[in-house]
Amino acid sequence: MSAAQHDPADLEGTPGVSAVEAFRRAEDLLERRRPLDALKALAPLLSDEPEAASVHLLAARAYLASAQFRRAEEGFLRVLELDPADHYARFALGRTLQRQSRLVEARTQLRMAAAMDPRPEYQEALGEVSANIAVRSDRAGGNTP
Repeated sequence: MSAAQHDPADLEGTPGVSAVEAFRRAEDLLERRRPLDALKALAPLLSDEPEAASVHLLAARAYLASAQFRRAEEGFLRVLELDPADHYARFALGRTLQRQSRLVEARTQLRMAAAMDPRPEYQEALGEVSANIAVRSDRAGGNTP
């Protein structure tokens, strides 16, 4: 864990619920496809501990799962500000940009994620975005980068 990351155990607790419990509850809610409830559970942690990359990452994932793409983008950018070596945040940022049809920006983030960690899902996402860019370029007469 880098110096910029904090374990949720280091966070100040919310009344009646520890930070770890709130974080784990939010993870569980997100896993059960309840991203808005996960965001509610994370709200006190986000305000109490703005330097916790793990909390911002979970919130960004919840924003993405609830199709709040601008907020997801901001969340992933915050994680990368705190921990530039977080390849998953870069991958998720690329996917978020892709969902907004910002393919060239998405490709840049996905290239970096794949270079940092050549996981198959990163490579597949990069190939998908690159193919979509090529198709758009062909349709536009080859003017897209």
